[in-house]
Amino acid sequence: MKRNLFTQVALLLLTCTLPQRTQAQNADWQIVGQNINPANYYGITVANGMIGLVSSPEPMKVKDVVLNGAFDTYGRGRVSNILKVFNFANMNLDVDGTRIGPRDIANYRQTLDMQKAALTTTFDYKDKVSVKQTMMALRHLPFSELTMVEITARKDCEVMPMSVIESPENLKEVKNFYSEIDRPHVTIRLLTSVAKSPSGRHTVAASTSFLFDELHGQEPDVIHEDWDYNMHLAKFKKRLKAGETYRFSVVGSVSSTAHTADPHNEAERLTIFAALERTQRLLSRHNAEWDKLWQSDIIIDGDPDAQRAVRQALYHLYSFAREGTAYSLSPMGLSGLGYNGHVFWDTELWMYPPLLMLKPEIAKSLLEYRFERMAMARQNAFSHGYTGVMFPWESDADGQEATPVWALTGPFQHHITGCVGWSFWSYYQVTKDKEWLRTRGYPMLKEVADFWVSRVEKGTDGQYHINNVIGSNEWQENIDDNAFTNGMVKTVLPMATKAAQELGIAPNPQWNAVAANVPILTFPDGTTKENRTYDGVMIKQADVNLLAFPLKLITDEARIRKDLAYYAPRYSPDGPAMGWSVLSTLYTRMGDPEKGFEWFVKSYKPNEVPPFGVLAETAGGTNPYFATGAGGMLQAVLNGFGGLDLSDAGISQLKSRLPKKWKSLTIKGIGVEKKTVVVK
Repeated sequence: MKRNLFTQVALLLLTCTLPQRTQAQNADWQIVGQNINPANYYGITVANGMIGLVSSPEPMKVKDVVLNGAFDTYGRGRVSNILKVFNFANMNLDVDGTRIGPRDIANYRQTLDMQKAALTTTFDYKDKVSVKQTMMALRHLPFSELTMVEITARKDCEVMPMSVIESPENLKEVKNFYSEIDRPHVTIRLLTSVAKSPSGRHTVAASTSFLFDELHGQEPDVIHEDWDYNMHLAKFKKRLKAGETYRFSVVGSVSSTAHTADPHNEAERLTIFAALERTQRLLSRHNAEWDKLWQSDIIIDGDPDAQRAVRQALYHLYSFAREGTAYSLSPMGLSGLGYNGHVFWDTELWMYPPLLMLKPEIAKSLLEYRFERMAMARQNAFSHGYTGVMFPWESDADGQEATPVWALTGPFQHHITGCVGWSFWSYYQVTKDKEWLRTRGYPMLKEVADFWVSRVEKGTDGQYHINNVIGSNEWQENIDDNAFTNGMVKTVLPMATKAAQELGIAPNPQWNAVAANVPILTFPDGTTKENRTYDGVMIKQADVNLLAFPLKLITDEARIRKDLAYYAPRYSPDGPAMGWSVLSTLYTRMGDPEKGFEWFVKSYKPNEVPPFGVLAETAGGTNPYFATGAGGMLQAVLNGFGGLDLSDAGISQLKSRLPKKWKSLTIKGIGVEKKTVVVK
């Protein structure tokens, strides 16, 4: 029996009063790394939309710290790269004068609690101590991180914990500082490092401080040590009796001139603020913010593996973006330096739609990123002989074209500009925010439409052709009349007209005239042709099939099936994860949830890497976390199995069916009204 329900927010609030979850339900929120092999380890990220901390197989270490919005020119391709900044979350631990290391520990285990966005590492050192370390990027303090440590003595011993700041190789002119601020009730000890980015464009600073539990009485003496190889630390000694547990925390903050004029002072002030908030207040506020985020959730009954994967995808999208900013999403989010931290179509077409449906307030930030970079996009159009705005294929902090010059995608993958316009109208469809449409949505859509009117070429056949482009299938370069590019133009130009009409503005009549006469090519049997010269070669990723979803430009089921039958076998097994999710969504929407489920599993399972199952871009890939794939997989659940549909009427629900393996699907917190849908 199938039921589709809309339940009001009151039901959600009621569930908050239910008893604590069972152990099995708790497992739905946990991702455990066991039997960790450092030679085959891909870290999991704790992030808050501003800083990303990537886990390490080494005890009490962090592999990378990435700072959103801070870019400089270094490394691959002579283009800007997101900054890898000070590793201010690293720690050392000496026990009875010996430094612990990977070879000396046992029972090493790392667990991510997705509900609280906290990574806990536990291990035993010989027969002397057991250690528990919990790390989080504080959600309410965007530039700050908290690490909590518990050391339990198994026999009498002396421990010496160390808070360490290390500089990555890309930073230069590193200066280290240590200071103490004494007050009658507390002493704040600041460990601070300041450096220049590779070209000197930015100054970067990080600062940390110990937080000692007042219940332990007198705080220990802290010693500062400065080293020659861009590292310094603060440490203290503590004698423990067998069975005794000692607790302390470290709070740290990072900043740069991309965010504030004086990052040195800012990092220290933020750390002082956090230090005086104390551990429990920091923890409480952090957890409260994540509780708000998880009011929008996806619950799958009957398939624990799918539940884990879907919730992990949501966790990463929530971690990599935040409300109230003008930052967007890179394909790898804040999980490292993949794709230089640049912003592609991956945001608008793949990651943005799930956020729009579940967290429109976060989706708004992604749009603001594009809006604030319109001037650069306008200059880009002008430089290429067009009008309106022409967004770069790879966008950096300034919004300039940051694709390496050897990659032709930069000057030719123009469908990105259509994707940006499409995402802006989608936001209005969901929110009906007319003031936003007046100040943000329509100004963007108008210039996107003007670009395409200047970009098309009228042929002798009377149609408007889009020549010399690269479509979403990047393996075919400099082609004419690409299906997805043309389809996006046919979709977004009428959106600009609707936006004008919503505001009582007379639209440019050319917009609809051009849209009506941009061709979608077909083979003689009616199958959609990917481009004018396409001859059936293997493709990298979805192109033609995107016209059926999400564009809904092709709606005839017979034609959708024909296109699926032709192109699905031509998807390369080496293609990126999100391509398979489109096939899943289409089959499910056409009433074949079992076939949809097969493609859904293929959209994530072959791409999981140990020990946490984080997603790589491709099956067998080594560059996680691939947030683009997460966005596609979530669309297969939301828009496929969940039946959610976006139109000018807002978010509605189509008839949908679940795969036999699933007992039910619950989607909570949908849209601005925070509705709930249940499918059984």
